[in-house]
This record gives sequence, C-alpha cells and structure tokens, in this order.
Amino acid sequence: MTQPFKDPRKQAFLNPDGADKPLESPLGPEVQERARRYRKSRLLAELARADVGGMLLYDPINIRYATDVTNMQVWATHNPFHYALVFTSGYTIDFQYRGAEHLALAHGTVDEARSGTPWFYGMAGDRTAENAKTWAAEVADLVRRYGNGNRRLAVDKLEPLGTRALEALGIELVEGQALAETARAIKSPDEIDLMRWTIRVAEAGMARMYELSEPGRSEQEIWAELHHENARSGGEWIETRLCTIGERTNPWFQECSAHVGKAGDMLAFDTDMIGPYGYCADLSRSWTIGHVAMTNRQRDLYARALEQIEHNTALLAPGLDFRDFNERAWRLPDRYLANRYSCAVHGVGLADEWPLVPTRTDFDKAHGGSFAAGMTVCVESYLGEPGGPEGVKLETQVLITDTGPVRLDSFPFEAH
Repeated sequence: MTQPFKDPRKQAFLNPDGADKPLESPLGPEVQERARRYRKSRLLAELARADVGGMLLYDPINIRYATDVTNMQVWATHNPFHYALVFTSGYTIDFQYRGAEHLALAHGTVDEARSGTPWFYGMAGDRTAENAKTWAAEVADLVRRYGNGNRRLAVDKLEPLGTRALEALGIELVEGQALAETARAIKSPDEIDLMRWTIRVAEAGMARMYELSEPGRSEQEIWAELHHENARSGGEWIETRLCTIGERTNPWFQECSAHVGKAGDMLAFDTDMIGPYGYCADLSRSWTIGHVAMTNRQRDLYARALEQIEHNTALLAPGLDFRDFNERAWRLPDRYLANRYSCAVHGVGLADEWPLVPTRTDFDKAHGGSFAAGMTVCVESYLGEPGGPEGVKLETQVLITDTGPVRLDSFPFEAH
C-alpha cells in the first residue's frame, strides 16, 4: 500500500479531544432562541407584504424555518403527515403525527399543537377523499378564526385533492414557495454561528474521510466517515450520495458504490450534509487515494477547478445582479462544456435554496435577482472532459457581507 501523506492541515480538523469522541457545540440555547425569533419574523414580514391571512406549510424545511419543530423530516418529505399554519398575526398551529404533539411546544414558536389529519393514500387508503374534506374544513375554520378576515392563504406544497377541497370552502390559495425562499435568503448573525458549527462538524467528517482514503477501501467505506461524524455530533441527514473514485468521478452525479479505490485514483465528493441545528454544510473536495502526487492531468483539472472557485467567489458582492455576475464569471473551457455542472452559485441555509445562478452556458434559463448582504451561497466547480478518465469537484460556502465575500469553510484545498 502506498504510504499516505498525513496532511497536518487536515488532521487539525479532527476533534482535538480525540478522534473517537464526537464534537460538542459551544453554542448556548440563547443562540438558537434568537435565530428562531429572527426566522419567524422574516417569514411574517413576507406574509404581510403578500397580503395573506397566513401560510400553510408542508415542506419540512419551511416548517423548520418558521418553528424549529422537527419530526421524522426525511419521512415527511414523501409522507405528508406534518403541517403547520402560520398566521400573519404570528399565531401558529403545528399539526403533528398523533402522539407526537409534545414536540411542537418545545421552543415557544408554536401557540397550539394539534393532531394532524393525514389524507395521503398510504395512511388514509379508501378514506383519502373523506379525510381531505375533514382536513380542509379544519384549516378553513382556522383561517376564518385567525386570518383577521383575510381568506387568502399562502401554500408552499399541496396536492391537487387538498387544493380543490380548500377552494371549495372559499379559501383563495396563493403561491407560497417564493415567500418562504425570500425569507430564508437573508441570514442573521446567530444563523451564521449555527451554520458555522454544522460546517465544523462536516469538516471533521471530511478529515476522517481524508485519513481513510487508502487503497483497497470502497467509496461507501470512505463516505460512511462523514455520516458517522455527523450522526454522533448531533447532525441530521445527508441529502445525496455523491462520493466517487477514479473513473466514476466522470461524468459527475454517479452515486456512491462498492467501487474500490487504487493508489493515485481521484476521489471527489459533495457533502450535502444537514448537520446540527438543521443547517446545511454543502462542501466539495477532491484528492487522490493514498494521497500520492497528482498526475499532470489531475493537477491541471484541479488547478482549473480551483481557479473557477476563487474567481467566482471574489466577484460576490451586495447588489451584484445575477446577469452582471454571469458576464464576469469564469469562462468554462470548451472541452469541459458537455459535462459541465448545473450551476455556478446557489443559495444555502437549512438546505440548498434560492437563488440558483447557472453557469454561463445555461444563463439564458436563469431567473432574475441580485446578491445581498446576509446571503449565504455555495460556489461550485466540476471539471471533467467527455471520455476523460476522471473529474474534479470543488465547492465552498460563502457569506456575502457589505465588505465582500467571507468563506465559511476552511478545510484546505490540495497543495498542487
């Protein structure tokens, strides 16, 4: 086996109390409490601006943003049992899985907890339509009671049966995803502290991955180290399975497998990690298995990917229009265009979020907008030639401030 090069810059990210111990957050409960109050106030301001009586939330990330209430969030993404009503007045009702109502009252963000009425087929079966009518009657009654006479209700995600049932009761539904995403875009200092801690946990996991990136280990064995660190340090889940080695790094978006690495193979990954406090650490790195010196081809790929990251990060500033960013963004060489990544920059918070700014080639499909102070974004690069042996994936997480971009991650890129 090739002797690994133990990079002390990366080893420093392991727990200084010992790699066999989880990381313990230094942040007190007052940080979470201030973040909760700030987040709910941001959403309420958007509801008032939209002139709605309130908002019905089904997306677990939006429920988390407004209330900090969590319950089986991954399961809830495909089994819509958990929902919340946030009224523009501030009054908030959380509807829980029966028997879990106590979860909704833990943070002071919820005024009332109720058992929900699930009407998706997996739980309701042949009573789905009946349950939907029961559910809609309760929601409509609450809008009449707490909506201050405003029967306009914003909604983030709702299936057709529920839409029809509410409209039949005189509720005017308003598209709510834009309201939630706009609220989530600007972070408070407390949110940044919580996000920095998730990144700290992710980087400890990345250091474990680095130490175990040895010949003979599979993608799955190495990837498990990030999951291990996240779970034991209070993190929640990982949204993708993007960790590949050697020829499976190109093209990108192949999922983690039992493929075994050889000395000198390129390893590339994207954390997509929902960590402690529910915040996302979305970071990408690439290095060689065994930590042997890169080949000339690998070094060239890596240097260009890092150049793209550094160039585009330096452009980020409050007030910069997405179109202006695109005009000044790093130009992808023609040979990488076919396997290009889907975006140059995207927002990040409790998960990946608005905005998404495509690479130059795809900018004609971009939405409008501009960067603002308080936004947190990820700057992306993936380079791999069609038919080429390998690719390189890099990504950094950035806070946009009045004085320019501030990187939130500090896990070292490779010395090349």
